[in-house]
Amino acid sequence: MTNRDNVSALATPPSSRQKLFVRYTLAILIDLVVLGLFNQFWGRVHIETFSIALMAAALMQLLLQATFKIEHYVSDYFKTKSGALAKCGYVGSVWFVLFISKFIMLGAIEALFSGQVHFDGRFHGAVPFIVVVTVMIAAEELVVRIYRRLGDKPAQ
Repeated sequence: MTNRDNVSALATPPSSRQKLFVRYTLAILIDLVVLGLFNQFWGRVHIETFSIALMAAALMQLLLQATFKIEHYVSDYFKTKSGALAKCGYVGSVWFVLFISKFIMLGAIEALFSGQVHFDGRFHGAVPFIVVVTVMIAAEELVVRIYRRLGDKPAQ
């Protein structure tokens, strides 16, 4: 048995893959909590079961990450340009990607969960869906900020 075998898994620094696993697992769990709270307390969100909510949270996290990648790609393209037209193109393109992605996400949820996840309201539930996604992103950002703040001070 080597010395490395005796060291606790928590004592060794995590690999990049382990960090990504924890990051996305935490994000999915945050999204699950947000979905569950909206399901319980807002009549415009209906999710039949916990397992459906978990799968919906995982799908939403996957689609959110894809949206952010596309948004960054568009953003990087316009960073190489200069002038007012480029600035307008940047704002318009990023807004378009972020806005349209919500309708794609809502369509994917409706297609995959065929009525087991439903958002009631204007534009086929798009407004309540956008509220839920916004709260998910805000909750994830809050947790990240708390985590970073905890790392700024030495443990006692």
